[in-house]
Amino acid sequence: MAGERGVRGVRGGRLALCTAAVLCATGLLGGTATAAQRTPAPTPSPDADARHLDEVRKEIEGLYRTAERATEEYNAAEEQVQLQQKKIVELARTIDTAQRRLAVLKRQAGALASAQYRTGGIPPELKLVLNADPGAFLAGADLTRKGQQAVKGVIGQLTHLKTDLEGYADDASHRWERLEANRKKKDAARKEINDKIDAAKTLESRLATKEKARLRKLEDDQALLAQQKWLDSGALKEITGKASEQGKKAISYATSQIGKDYVWGAVGPDTFDCSGLTLRSWQAAGRTIPRTSQEQWRQLPRVALKDMRPGDLVIYFSDASHVGLYVGDGAIVHAPRPGRQVTVAGAGSMPILGVVRPDGERTG
Repeated sequence: MAGERGVRGVRGGRLALCTAAVLCATGLLGGTATAAQRTPAPTPSPDADARHLDEVRKEIEGLYRTAERATEEYNAAEEQVQLQQKKIVELARTIDTAQRRLAVLKRQAGALASAQYRTGGIPPELKLVLNADPGAFLAGADLTRKGQQAVKGVIGQLTHLKTDLEGYADDASHRWERLEANRKKKDAARKEINDKIDAAKTLESRLATKEKARLRKLEDDQALLAQQKWLDSGALKEITGKASEQGKKAISYATSQIGKDYVWGAVGPDTFDCSGLTLRSWQAAGRTIPRTSQEQWRQLPRVALKDMRPGDLVIYFSDASHVGLYVGDGAIVHAPRPGRQVTVAGAGSMPILGVVRPDGERTG
């Protein structure tokens, strides 16, 4: 009945507004002035205003979603930049060691060449034939064999080392090219992130204070509606798993970050983006997981939604661009977007792509 009265109230309000508008337009309300003299400036209806605000919400949400996708691309590129830099440093050290070894081998080769020069360039085999002393011949044969082996060994090492150095140089060159490519990708992602966030902030800044409050409520209402739809599907009834010991530690860390600001590319301890929060939460539990939500989705063991348990990661959207940590009772802890803080939300408040388990233990 209350809902019916509410509907009737809304209908009655609309009818009264329409009636008043008609009376004003015909000059039958508030005196004898003509319609042309009395017609007020048109004002948007509540329905039109609500539609406008919902369009603004969708536009802002789209901008932040694009920024979040770019943030994950930035994070991935940043990870690759760090990896390539580390590999290049390791290669530089390897090349330096190889060059030092090459210098030693060249000195040895030079010493052997000098020794041969001092003997007049006569081959060791011919010297043996000319030696009339059998004992000296046998001793000389052994020394000659060892000398030949030494020469061959030095030449062989020089050849292999030069080949290795060429390979190291090629590898370093390719890694440098990939490093530069990832730097460009990171810079492009950074620009896109800043552009989209600035556009969203500009759009939101044009709203009056009351409209901003209504926008926030509208966002919350949409999330609650999606969560309720998920709950109504019966999904939560099947989810009965208990957290592992490591999962409990990850949850403890994540929940202790509630209230901290979202900042793209941040991995704590003061600010986080969505995958930065899950990364640090599981590091606190003793597990190292991939940096980005896409890589968390790609690399970590997947579990069915019905087998989800507290501590698992819920991956959202078809492009795996968002992630939250499941804490039980149909809720997640996540870092939502710029301008928001780490918070608890419904696990079904966004489109679920799937679930992954960082500790890799599957339920029976």
